[in-house]
Amino acid sequence: MTQQIDLEALSFEVPEMLEAVRPWIETESPTYDAAAVNRMMDLVTRDFAMAGATVERIPGSQGLGDNVRVRFPHAVAGTPGILVLAHLDTVHPVGTLAQLPWRIDDDRCYGPGLFDMKGGTFLAFHAMKALQRKGVATALPVSFLLTCDEEIGSPSTRTLIEREAARSKYVLVPEPARRDGGVVTGRYAIGRYRLTATGHAGLRLGEGLSAIREIAHQIIAVDGMTQDESTFSVGVVRGGQWVNCVATTASIEILNMSKTESARAEAHAKLAALKPVDPQIKLTLEAGVQRPLWTTSERDMALYAMASGIAAELGFEIPNQYSAGGSDGNFTGALGVTTLDGLGPRGEGPHTLDEHIIISSLPERGRLLAGLIARLS
Repeated sequence: MTQQIDLEALSFEVPEMLEAVRPWIETESPTYDAAAVNRMMDLVTRDFAMAGATVERIPGSQGLGDNVRVRFPHAVAGTPGILVLAHLDTVHPVGTLAQLPWRIDDDRCYGPGLFDMKGGTFLAFHAMKALQRKGVATALPVSFLLTCDEEIGSPSTRTLIEREAARSKYVLVPEPARRDGGVVTGRYAIGRYRLTATGHAGLRLGEGLSAIREIAHQIIAVDGMTQDESTFSVGVVRGGQWVNCVATTASIEILNMSKTESARAEAHAKLAALKPVDPQIKLTLEAGVQRPLWTTSERDMALYAMASGIAAELGFEIPNQYSAGGSDGNFTGALGVTTLDGLGPRGEGPHTLDEHIIISSLPERGRLLAGLIARLS
């Protein structure tokens, strides 16, 4: 049975919350540094265990960090319930704290990974603790899956995520709120690709075939493919080792975001059809990690309607959005598991040295999460 609880009576004391989340931010955890990610997993394992949850450490694979599965005690534990799906890896390398230290400036709190998405993960955890303090028994069992590699497309955790979601009735994803304070009810398909140019060296610089020169042409070509239905961006460029040598290989990593399956297929075809400007150079395209299209379902909208109603009770609005950015919600939504994403705090600057959250959004978004967790049945 759905519980009608006084959400305003739940404890979301901002100073306490900021003090508790600070160690999460100061434990830097870039995806490719497995040891750093595992230090973060050590920290959250302790925090969740102290909150009375059963915590299971899942060893990492593919050279990446571990993952953590959390289950809170419940009378019908093991039956389909609520899965809070979150990641604890960030894009910021160890040492970023020197440039982006934890600091509070009026209504903003800064730190690497605070907005994307340790703040939202912590907020969902705090919502569970707030419900526990009030003695609220949720109608459904609640579990968390905390993963290590979302920022690189979840190559080592997709199967784990899909398996856990398939055993769940609802998935809540506390990724950052949208700029308008809204939430996410669907996401574009995401594709990652590597394009490599192969030339050859020469005795003199002018006699070689420069892969770097060719890949420069290809960057401009890929960038020019962007349209409303499908966007392309080059985020990584590699090539060369010696300034006095012709680079025989160079590569770029491409991110494609497509609104529809047909746009996704067209995007792949465009990339596969790229031709070298210099016909003596070979181009090779490799498809990397792919996120499926999450098309909004009626069940997703029903969950959103509940969340919107809770937000209205609390005095704010949460518009819904079909989002270009990818998340692990792509996997669960595409599976047909009822999913709501973008439930984290408001803020700005994800993946930048201006990353921050809006402090005043913590109680409102925390109560929104608590209301969903308590009322879903």
